[in-house]
Amino acid sequence: MIKDIQVLNEKETRGGFGEGVYEIGKENPNVVVLTADLAGSMKIAPFIKEFPERYVQVGIAEANMIGIAAGLTIGGKIPYTTTFANFSTGRVYDQIRQSVAYSGKNVKICASHAGLTLGEDGATHQILEDIGMMKMLPGMTVIVPCDFNQTKAATKAIASYEGPVYLRFGRPKWPNITKEDGSDFVIGKAQVLNEGSDITLFACGHLVWKAVEAGRILEEKGYSVELINIHTIKPLDEEAILKSITKTRCAVTCEEHNILGGLGDSIAHVAAKHLPIPIEFVGTKDTFGESGKPTELLAKYGLDTPDIVAAAEKALARKGK
Repeated sequence: MIKDIQVLNEKETRGGFGEGVYEIGKENPNVVVLTADLAGSMKIAPFIKEFPERYVQVGIAEANMIGIAAGLTIGGKIPYTTTFANFSTGRVYDQIRQSVAYSGKNVKICASHAGLTLGEDGATHQILEDIGMMKMLPGMTVIVPCDFNQTKAATKAIASYEGPVYLRFGRPKWPNITKEDGSDFVIGKAQVLNEGSDITLFACGHLVWKAVEAGRILEEKGYSVELINIHTIKPLDEEAILKSITKTRCAVTCEEHNILGGLGDSIAHVAAKHLPIPIEFVGTKDTFGESGKPTELLAKYGLDTPDIVAAAEKALARKGK
């Protein structure tokens, strides 16, 4: 049951990236890390200390960083570019499209401080449309891990995954619920955290934990809840999605992103093609964010635990009709 999901500790997901890139750097000499003046925020100090010859500080020049990374792949290197999600995507979208996606370059675009939980830095930094931007690029893999352990596992896994990848994670400390060894993470395979028969909660990133909290409340109300972590937005695990909604016949999608273009759109697309069902969407509603504490922002913009519970009850009511 969802109530049995245990919190191991609370850690920053970006810290999982820092540990992961350091460990994969020790295992693979072709891994190179580039940053745009944000080494501290990206937690890459251990990598820099151990492998200074494989570290490139480009300064506040994100477009140049993407170009350098694309060039490094020609020599067989596996470049990890690092900066905030807003600067990783919106600021350099043309460079990613032309030099990485269109060219099929093996660049790993690693983006921290995504979504509302960036907090006090405000709307200019809280990108809420990046999943949509990146998943629309042909050949781009999009991964949104839910906690420290899963971010670490994903960071290591993408080194041996051929092709461009967008890896999105966050700033604050967050409940850590996945396996420490990362064995429950496979690119492109959804993670079923709990099986149920009444409703499916699909979630990614920080909203996986909020879905766990909501699932516990729904269980207490007598509902059987299926909870699925869609950590890989693209390629999407359509088989797992269809298997679940065939059973539950209604769903809620939960994401720290605009409901336009994100995880919810992807789930709805699969359902519309194969099995139309009632779906409710938890995410930002075509809006920018603002400065504030992460938990307060999630509540204000309708991404908190009570909002998922309310969406689930609405979907269940629609199914009943």
